[in-house]
Amino acid sequence: MSIDTRPVARAHTSLEPNILYFGTPVVLISSCDEDGTPNLAPMSSAFWLGWRAVLGLGVRSKTAQNLLRTRECVLNLPSDALAGAVDRLALTTGADPVPERKHERGYRFVRDKFGRAGLTAVASETVAPPRVAECPVAMEAVLERHHPVDDGGVVAFEVRVQRVWVHEEIRMSDTDDRIDPDAWRPLIMSFQQLYGLGPRVRPSTLATIPERLYRSDDMDRARAISTRGSQVL
Repeated sequence: MSIDTRPVARAHTSLEPNILYFGTPVVLISSCDEDGTPNLAPMSSAFWLGWRAVLGLGVRSKTAQNLLRTRECVLNLPSDALAGAVDRLALTTGADPVPERKHERGYRFVRDKFGRAGLTAVASETVAPPRVAECPVAMEAVLERHHPVDDGGVVAFEVRVQRVWVHEEIRMSDTDDRIDPDAWRPLIMSFQQLYGLGPRVRPSTLATIPERLYRSDDMDRARAISTRGSQVL
């Protein structure tokens, strides 16, 4: 007798959740304030297409203002081991005075975001904002274009990556262009809570496509960009 292992069909019910954050990686965006002070802000409204990313930010946030002014940032991806550092940045802002809506939600102004999080700023090669040394992944990026969303209170930023930096332990062994997905443990935010990844469920058929077939022209552009220099800040 065969056993039906198909999942049992369940009925849907209508729901009106206030937010739709079903789970995306946390990003620590570093940018530069008007006086050159590094700013660091956690967010999770981000996704990647090739060597580009789309970021959703409130237009009144300091990070959005910095990005519009300088057109540069670094996308630092913390591992699940850095959840405490990320949480220390919660309810903080680099905007002074604190925007009214953020003030109502309990935010307070913090100038030294790196110090607050207990993280180390390291100079980038192609942009002014620093990288976060402790994050296993850091991507230097420049703003290509931005689009208002809904009434304009939120802006979708399209940024192009110019450098990708990784810790050696997440690099796939014997390769110079692969991340080991079993070694990389991203920090995930789902409905305002922080999570890590579980073990791999099963091999993916999609993974039979060689990753090199997804290479874009942006990678060639990145190789041609000059280096500013690198040192610990």
